[in-house]
Amino acid sequence: MKHRAQAIVAVHLILRRDDDVLLGLRVNTGWSDGCWHLPAGHLEAGESPLDALVRESAEELGLTLDPAHADLVHLLHYHESPPRLNLFFQVRQWSGSPVNAEPDKCADLHWFSLRKLPTPLVGYTGAALARLRDGTPYSEWAEAGSAAR
Repeated sequence: MKHRAQAIVAVHLILRRDDDVLLGLRVNTGWSDGCWHLPAGHLEAGESPLDALVRESAEELGLTLDPAHADLVHLLHYHESPPRLNLFFQVRQWSGSPVNAEPDKCADLHWFSLRKLPTPLVGYTGAALARLRDGTPYSEWAEAGSAAR
C-alpha cells in the first residue's frame, strides 16, 4: 500500500509598495541566516492559509491585514522531505506601518525593487518572485542549490 505524502504548508507575504517588496534579513534562526527572505511562516493546527498570513503579518511586522486584500499569486512545491507547499500571497493594502517585530530573528527590514532583488536571497524566494514577475502561477523547487522547474 502506498503512503500519502504529508506536506508542510507555508505562507509567504509579498507586501507590495508600487514595484517594491518588503524583505527581512534572517538571523539566529538556524535556517538561511544571513539571507533575505519574505515574511513567512507555517500553518498551525486548524489554521487556514489566510489565517496564518494574518497571524504572521502581525507577529513579524506588527501589521493588520484584511484577508480580502490578499491575492494568491504563486504556489511553489518544494521537493524536500517532508515536501512543502509554499503559498505566496500578494498584499497591496494593510493597516499600520511595517516594523521589525521579531528582531531576534530578523536583523533588518528593507524595501527592494522587484526587478533588483538583494543577495544573498533564499533561493526559492527569488524563484517565486521571478515567477510573479512573469505571471507563472506554479513552480517546483528541488533540494538546495537546484534550479526551479
